[in-house]
Amino acid sequence: MIATAGTLHVSIHYLVILPVLILFGASLVLLIASAMWRRTVPTAVTTATTLAASLAVLVVTYFQWRCLDKSGPSSTVAHAVVLDGFSVVATAVIALSVAMAALVAHDWAVRENVRGAEYSILALASSAGAVLMTQANDLVVIFLGLEILSLGLYVLVAIDRRKGESAEAALKYFILGGFASAIFIYGAALVYGATGSTNISSVSYFLGSNVVLHPGLLYAGGALLLVGFAFKIAAVPFHMWSPDVYEGAPTPVTGFMASIVKVGAFAALIRVMISGLGTQLATWRPIFWVLIILTTVGGALLALPQRNAKRLLAYSSINHAGFILVGVWAGTVLGNAATLFYLATYAPTVVATFAIVTLMGGLGDERHSLESYRGLARRQPWLGASLAVLLLSQLGAPLTAGFYAKYSVLAAAVDSGGVALALVALLSAAIAASFYLRWTVVLYAEPDDEIDVSRVVVPRGTALVIGVGVGLTLLLGVWPGPLAALAQHATVYFTP
Repeated sequence: MIATAGTLHVSIHYLVILPVLILFGASLVLLIASAMWRRTVPTAVTTATTLAASLAVLVVTYFQWRCLDKSGPSSTVAHAVVLDGFSVVATAVIALSVAMAALVAHDWAVRENVRGAEYSILALASSAGAVLMTQANDLVVIFLGLEILSLGLYVLVAIDRRKGESAEAALKYFILGGFASAIFIYGAALVYGATGSTNISSVSYFLGSNVVLHPGLLYAGGALLLVGFAFKIAAVPFHMWSPDVYEGAPTPVTGFMASIVKVGAFAALIRVMISGLGTQLATWRPIFWVLIILTTVGGALLALPQRNAKRLLAYSSINHAGFILVGVWAGTVLGNAATLFYLATYAPTVVATFAIVTLMGGLGDERHSLESYRGLARRQPWLGASLAVLLLSQLGAPLTAGFYAKYSVLAAAVDSGGVALALVALLSAAIAASFYLRWTVVLYAEPDDEIDVSRVVVPRGTALVIGVGVGLTLLLGVWPGPLAALAQHATVYFTP
């Protein structure tokens, strides 16, 4: 279709932007319904709407992939949004994460007697922003997606009005996120000043066909963009918000945030730094090198003294962000494919992990000491074994998805000459093994008489999420080939 406004002619391929429209549309429907109905919208209705929207997005990604195979990558909306393999796979991962998180949130809301459509409205809107970031081919569109993603999360963190810790965490996240957004858009302005465009493809063409005699403006803009991304992925030293927000937010929100933010932010980071500023890769690599060392080693070391499960997982996510950055540092098709594989396996694993943490939090979502997990595998073998598998996957143990994910990013780094960087990342994994294994040992330890040893009630929705997470972890651990091939195929072409 052609939209005309004066002399402006914009061609829109609606299949490309359909996932964003579906998620936004579902959010808008729930918003109108909650405003028009005299009674509170039932939780079952809001959850069903979220699941339906997520399933619809997954179906659309299938048709997008068929279109991609037939016609190749394409762009729409004045080349500001693209359809390529990377965006399709990342969108599917986000949709799966939203569906899994919605089931966990539903069971949590029933347990805590939290009513209303607020969670589903905000989660759908935030996920639309994440999807937009994966498709964006313009710095302004990335900023738009970043803000849509962030604004919903700020409110989601404080959605449980009965907890003062949630309000405090939301305020911290909002203030620091505002600074990060301002830094990002200022960086985009500097890149525009240096290249004359905010379109990523145009920036790449300009830098590839011109010699920038005074690149200071470009370097400053790129550095500010990187700071904005580093905040979103919680890379050291821009990680300070992460532990407090992970701990203060309701646990289902933490799982939702830990999954979709990583996918959206890393997809946009790769598109900007590799596709847009790829000709300047030699300039950015030393900065990434330092960032990766600080993030991998810092995340592992800071997690060692933690005794709170949510704070420990926050520092664990920081360590994972460092590993994913290793694939970005490689700057090759192999590195991009490894990064996509890592994101596709990490997202469902972390949602399933937080599903178990939600169960163990109990009424009030306050019991998150590691000691409360003592003897869980003896009381409820399948639940304890599930958590053990998920933790071992995040450790990178063989026969789990995490092993191949970490291996692939390290192999990409070695292939690009980053042997020392890979060794540092391996060292951080060895440090991280201590807290993952400590938690696993607690699961199989003798129960403490002073600890409540009552069985944890596992609702069907949460049980399904845990089963999907564990199943994918084990399946992709012993048979990673199909997903690895899909990731490889998805990153052969980037923006057209």
